[in-house]
Amino acid sequence: MQSMNGPKANSPKAQAMKIETLAVHAGRQIDPGTGAVTPPIHLSTTFERSPSGEYPLGFSYAREGNPSRRSLEECLAAMEGGKESLAFSSGLAVATALVQGLEPGDHIIAPDDVYYGLRQLIGGIFGKWPVETSYVDMTDLDAVREAVRPNTRLVLIETPSNPLLKITDLEAVAQIARKANAISVCDATFTTPVVQRPLDWGIDMVWHSTTKYIGGHSDATGGALITRCDNYLFERARKSLMFGGAAPSPFDCWLTLRGISTLPWRMRAHCANAKSIAGFLQTHPAVERVFYPGLPPHPGYATAQKQMPGGGGMLSFQVHGGREEAMGVAARVRLFTRATSLGGTHSLIEHRASIEGPGSKTPQNLLRCSIGLENAQDLIEDLAQALTR
Repeated sequence: MQSMNGPKANSPKAQAMKIETLAVHAGRQIDPGTGAVTPPIHLSTTFERSPSGEYPLGFSYAREGNPSRRSLEECLAAMEGGKESLAFSSGLAVATALVQGLEPGDHIIAPDDVYYGLRQLIGGIFGKWPVETSYVDMTDLDAVREAVRPNTRLVLIETPSNPLLKITDLEAVAQIARKANAISVCDATFTTPVVQRPLDWGIDMVWHSTTKYIGGHSDATGGALITRCDNYLFERARKSLMFGGAAPSPFDCWLTLRGISTLPWRMRAHCANAKSIAGFLQTHPAVERVFYPGLPPHPGYATAQKQMPGGGGMLSFQVHGGREEAMGVAARVRLFTRATSLGGTHSLIEHRASIEGPGSKTPQNLLRCSIGLENAQDLIEDLAQALTR
């Protein structure tokens, strides 16, 4: 079926566009019936058959597809430089579909400091499945190579990692996965395609929690999987989405697509604010260590400079002391909001170890910050007073 939307991801027109233009135009067109510039929300759950019993416009039932969802999927594929995209109801729904696509006895390689929700998914939800997992330090390429087994089928990457912001060399790990006949998938939620495009470095698929920076306003939950090429895990994820019921609502798709329009400009502001705040924290006597890949002290700085044109909007820092001291800082902030999640306009701060529970590997004196779009100096002053007891 001919697309009714804007430029497709793999079209010459889309490939020639810069990311700011794609963010505004990809997956959209002026509504032919009304002339509306903003795409409408298509809320219908079912679509009419033709007299012959076919679906001439390509839509049959909301779980299988929806015009608002298709617009979002085409936009995300274009932004990432991928062939195709699938929109899900959450980021963890994407991970669920990926793991469901594996065969009994398959082996996964994942980061040792991976997002705790993914570890819960693999070890908890799929704990009774005969799927093997090796958690390794993905910054150590020798460790990644040594983790490869004959049955390795999926290599999961998270860079920067959550919450220690470790940097993985995407090009190197993509080569290791390819040599092992495994599919590589990068969680790029922290960076978005504005700051890092994993497919450009040979990664097979990219996964996002669109709830975060891509939606950008903390008002829509969603996830997405974008593929560089045809592969069986993407097709199995499509079936999981279609028959497993993880489809996003049309309204959430519309809100997310609206958020993408400003994504390039928002990400630049997030990055600039975070870099200023990380610089301030590095010199503060109450701070033991700062984790931010956009500044030279970070051990992954050189790799980040290669594959990330910006340091991102996330940072973590350890205060001198332990859990009590870190919780005290989080309790004293006035402008930062003490809340989970990230990527919205408001700056957020949280004590990750308490969120992750008893098995957390996160240091007890660490605080994770999602740096928002407020004035950087105002944020610095807020942290300064919170760090002063």
